[in-house]
Amino acid sequence: MLLTAYKTMKEDTTQTAATLGAGGNTAKYLREKRGVSEKVKENLKEFNRVKKQITEALAEGEQTVAQISAKINMSASDTLYHLMSLIKYGIVKVGAVDDMDEYFTYKLNK
Repeated sequence: MLLTAYKTMKEDTTQTAATLGAGGNTAKYLREKRGVSEKVKENLKEFNRVKKQITEALAEGEQTVAQISAKINMSASDTLYHLMSLIKYGIVKVGAVDDMDEYFTYKLNK
């Protein structure tokens, strides 16, 4: 029984290596082989929903975290978390500092 399991594992590994080749398609192979969990799909849908809300709010012009969170009805900490993700991926960028030098504004990266 152990030998059968080893042979199956070895065949699967050999097939995996042959499938991947030198192209580096590991993520694609694993996605096809294992699928994507429902939790990951739900998280992506939620992120895209919030991303749309933030970008629509910023389409009106530069805004602070407090202004954005009020418009999208989300806590300031959650809004800031999503803003930092959008900055990381180049969708949003930091604007100016307000008149009292307390808060940064954020704007769309056009």
